[in-house]
Amino acid sequence: MEKGMLLYEGKAKKVYATDDPEELIVSYKDDATAFNGQKRGTIEGKGAINNRMSNALMQLLEREGIPTHYLRELNERETLVRRVRIVPLEVIVRNLSAGSFAKRYGVEEGIPFCAPTIEFSYKNDALGDPLLNGYHVVALSLATPAELETIKRYSFQINDVLKAFWASCGVTLVDFKLEFGRLPDGSIVLADEISPDTCRLWDSRTGKKLDKDRFRRDLGGVEDAYREIMDRLTQKLEAAE
Repeated sequence: MEKGMLLYEGKAKKVYATDDPEELIVSYKDDATAFNGQKRGTIEGKGAINNRMSNALMQLLEREGIPTHYLRELNERETLVRRVRIVPLEVIVRNLSAGSFAKRYGVEEGIPFCAPTIEFSYKNDALGDPLLNGYHVVALSLATPAELETIKRYSFQINDVLKAFWASCGVTLVDFKLEFGRLPDGSIVLADEISPDTCRLWDSRTGKKLDKDRFRRDLGGVEDAYREIMDRLTQKLEAAE
């Protein structure tokens, strides 16, 4: 697969054209940002871990009936994906109180919810990714009512699959962010990534944070946490083969 011109560079990834107009190459970087880009740094090896983890989890979700943009892994940092038009929504699924939810509502972190919650934010850095409800999404023409229902259904299905998988690794899936895209035929698929950058992952026994919060909160041991969560995933998948 021939890598063409750079189409886009974001905080954590670069996207390149290919010789097929319906396929793109995503290249993962070690750059790290937090708080809408206000904090910047580097997490050594993060790009390779996020690429490989995201690909493994998307293949797991595909087997469970969730369509994704994933096509195949090209090398440790690059993956071939379907070209999609990203729905400008960040979809956050939460199983426990943490992060901005805990701060916003004045509750402690780590409180389990009686049922998973879902939030939407407008994917717009200039506006600070403001929260939206479903009526706002439709009013702003970010998604149709039918698309929104599909996104919600997929999001909760993804949560069920990932929560069970991580529990089998001794990890609690606290919350995570998803993004979706439209294929040329208009169908909705999971896009972007699933990684320690986009998920809160806590050791189920000790509560140790094994995700990007170690970078956000200056907790130290960031690289070690990323490697540990990748090792747990790899060991689980290898044991299942």
